[in-house]
Amino acid sequence: MSERRHLQVSCALIERDGAVLACRRSATMKMPLKWEFPGGKIEAGESAAECLVREVLEEMAVRVSIIEPLTPVTHDYATFTVTLYPFVCSIEEGEPVLHEHAELLWLPPDELPHLDWCEADFPIIADYRERLSARQKG
Repeated sequence: MSERRHLQVSCALIERDGAVLACRRSATMKMPLKWEFPGGKIEAGESAAECLVREVLEEMAVRVSIIEPLTPVTHDYATFTVTLYPFVCSIEEGEPVLHEHAELLWLPPDELPHLDWCEADFPIIADYRERLSARQKG
């Protein structure tokens, strides 16, 4: 029996004007038309943060600054396991361009749970909203 693939992936919760960027996977990608945060696979010798900056630049032509890391999430899908390393970010330079995704939306944090997300993203959304609420109560 072959060993189950375990992907290490960075993802960005990009904030702007009180909203967060959500990206919809294209119809040709695995998990077609599901929503996700932009990012990608961590390469050998690369930190999760370095990967995030590189992937968002490649995928969306945007330079981001990392504000803070969130709690990593490991999720078992039917054919593979993924560990997501989420980071809250802001745009340093550029406007998001769709190179890989079918659609993007800027949503208030309260509306994030209403989209049809990849399953691994739900705990990240919950963690992000809890931290945001704590930050606002300050």
